[in-house]
Amino acid sequence: MEQVRKLNTLKDKWPSSFVSRSEVHKFSGGIISGKTLANLDCQGEGPERIKVLNKIAYPVDGLVAWMESRCSE
Repeated sequence: MEQVRKLNTLKDKWPSSFVSRSEVHKFSGGIISGKTLANLDCQGEGPERIKVLNKIAYPVDGLVAWMESRCSE
């Protein structure tokens, strides 16, 4: 459960309620890349996302919940 608590601190430190795909690497501390999420999105396995014009973003709460669901201790 320690990993889950650490993931929750990500959303507390992030200055916005969304993370753009290009910033996912920075948000996750290098754990996940935007390219990985793009591939997972194509397979229907990525987190909830929104599209504005030609940019993809992820709600912080949904991204953290998605990351938590894939954690193993």
